Amino acid sequence: MKVISLLQPWATLVAIGAKRIETRSWATSYRGPLAIHASKGVTAAIKKLVFTKPFFTILRKLGYGVAWGADWNLPLGKIIATCNLVDVVPITPEFTATLSENEKAFGNYTPGRFAWILEDVKQLPEPIPAKGSLGLWEFPGL
Repeated sequence: MKVISLLQPWATLVAIGAKRIETRSWATSYRGPLAIHASKGVTAAIKKLVFTKPFFTILRKLGYGVAWGADWNLPLGKIIATCNLVDVVPITPEFTATLSENEKAFGNYTPGRFAWILEDVKQLPEPIPAKGSLGLWEFPGL
């Protein structure tokens, strides 16, 4: 199955259905099943971002700890969900105007980038350890 790696907390936001559009600087002609991988990397900026709205509110409501201590429970280095990539569209001001405030907060909707439209998201009952990679990559057995 094709996989895309996302940083946390965006990977979990996709897995729980709070984020339905992944924004990228590049398009793909691929459409079909796609797995969501939570990459291992976490930056200082992300450590601050998870304590802002709407990130903190949504993650806490669903039982995800986002403190940088014992209660951080967002998976890292694991495949955590599957979905269908149904479309990839150029980001325009008109497209962005149709989005909810949360969706806007969860992506980079700068014109010239691309919106990957995700549907039928299913969170895996047990995350699968995986190394991850840039771009779309293959993971056998899903």
